[in-house]
Amino acid sequence: MPHQIGKHKKNKFVVALLAGLLASCASAPDIKAPEPPVYPPPPAEPRFIYEASLVSSGNIQEPTFGEKLREIATGDTVAASGLGKPYGVVAHNGKIYITDTQQRAIVLFDLINRKVRLLGNEGPGSLLKPLGIDISDEEEIFVADITAKRVVVFDLEGNYLRSIGNANIFSRPVGVAADPTSDKLYVVDTGGLDSDSHHVFVFNRKTGKHLKTIGERGRAANQFNIPLQASVTDDGTLYVVDSGNFRVQRINRDGEFAGSFGSIGRQSGQFSRPKGIATDSEGNIYVVDTAFGNVQIFNSQGELLLFMGDRTTSGGPGRYSLPAGIDVDENGKIYIVDQFFRKVDIIRPIDAKPFDVFIK
Repeated sequence: MPHQIGKHKKNKFVVALLAGLLASCASAPDIKAPEPPVYPPPPAEPRFIYEASLVSSGNIQEPTFGEKLREIATGDTVAASGLGKPYGVVAHNGKIYITDTQQRAIVLFDLINRKVRLLGNEGPGSLLKPLGIDISDEEEIFVADITAKRVVVFDLEGNYLRSIGNANIFSRPVGVAADPTSDKLYVVDTGGLDSDSHHVFVFNRKTGKHLKTIGERGRAANQFNIPLQASVTDDGTLYVVDSGNFRVQRINRDGEFAGSFGSIGRQSGQFSRPKGIATDSEGNIYVVDTAFGNVQIFNSQGELLLFMGDRTTSGGPGRYSLPAGIDVDENGKIYIVDQFFRKVDIIRPIDAKPFDVFIK
């Protein structure tokens, strides 16, 4: 009889759990969510709209039935894997690769399969402090590791392929850009305040052979002062964030200076602390300014087209405190990293199809 009473109590407990679970799944009051930010804001016709933010696996993975039961029974929430201190980002066919200096890895948000996992955190491709990241047309991932002083190459699944460069050539490699028109890989070496090694190195990305060194420290054309990131357009033009000179330099396919835009200041089209850069299929240039807390979009002539984002300490869609990396994917979607809020915002063209994976 005692055994039967214990069993009866256990059944009542399970019923209570199920009742609590059903209650937790009941429809919440219909509270109207704030409208997502659009760019440019009204009354202008919008061209881009905020879509979602990536912070952890909880953004795309629903907890299982068992996990929900455990949460009700114990009060412990399901641990979500996510971002520690993100820096660079590159997106390709629904997969978003984010370098994370705290986790010493690439965080992959696979929106197609609704999975989040770490890459480059073990084996010969282990990362120490990954920063800049890019993907070539051959679907190889290139990561600048400032501490290991090398560029590490992976396939799309995170399998280590090879490395490029070493401490004999690099001082502080921070950015990478694969040329879609050739086998060239550009590696930005920021040097440092007490170093003259402010260069862009050119490699054959397949063989790892060093082909050329562009620039030296200075303020003149084809000189750099704390260069940080780079991007290559479909015609082979290289754009480099020349942060300490508060400008973006344009380099042609032969490695020669082809112009620049930007200056120090707090007006639109000027820079205060430029950091990340990306380009799109139309040749437009997207520049992150950490001090402004926004992204400015320029055409190939360096003329300002639009800016998006606001600097804040309170967070929220389209709000940034320490924006860093940026990328534009094959569909024109923009991915903006913020280190302080540990997130990646996705901004899509107003007429582009949104991803159907995000958990509200």
